[in-house]
Amino acid sequence: MVRPAPSAKVSVRAIAALAFAAVVVVALDQGVKALVVANLPYGQPVAVLGDALQFFYVRNPGAAFSFAVNMTWVFSIVSTAVVVAIIVFARRIRSMWWALVLGMLLGGALGNLLDRLFREPGFGRGHVVDFISTPWMMPAIYNIADAFICVSMVVFVLLVVFGVNLDGTRTPSAKQQRADAAATATSSDDVERSAHRVADDGTAARDAAVPTTAADAADAGRASRPADRTTDPRGPHDLRDALGHDAT
Repeated sequence: MVRPAPSAKVSVRAIAALAFAAVVVVALDQGVKALVVANLPYGQPVAVLGDALQFFYVRNPGAAFSFAVNMTWVFSIVSTAVVVAIIVFARRIRSMWWALVLGMLLGGALGNLLDRLFREPGFGRGHVVDFISTPWMMPAIYNIADAFICVSMVVFVLLVVFGVNLDGTRTPSAKQQRADAAATATSSDDVERSAHRVADDGTAARDAAVPTTAADAADAGRASRPADRTTDPRGPHDLRDALGHDAT
């Protein structure tokens, strides 16, 4: 009976790092949004670093960067699905890098989801608080949760490009794979040559042991028979063969 392979052990450190990153992002996002709602005038830009950075408090019924403003319910459902998927997927993570990336993504998704669930005009239809404006970089207005979502996506792509797996292992690059394939082929060739060499040595040994001609076989047979006693001067002689049959 074949037993199923045991499931990989859950990495407590990776889950703790993911949870910590998510909590930090949510706390920072919601705390700053509370300050913005309490202190900034609605719809009026406030210069922070000239035109490079402005605070511009608006409420966004759509997705990140004011996209699809009439689809609030859809994005509420999508955000919920993302949060649930990350939580379910977290037990497979062994890499600290992946834990931090997914933690930032989870925190960003939760930060905006909380706005959609609990802010006006109602549950699931709430408007997200946006207040960061960087006209030199993009015309949209965003918030801290959006920023962390974007950062996590950039790091996500980098981890994929550099071959960092969820379990912390590294996928060899194409160059390394070619080098490994060449080394394997060289090793196989060496083994094959060694096998041929051993086979050739065995064939040569058998050829040396087996006579190749009738003369060689006769010589081998004479060499294997005991020596004729008539040729031994020290042995007894049968003089009948030398004197003829009439000798008595």
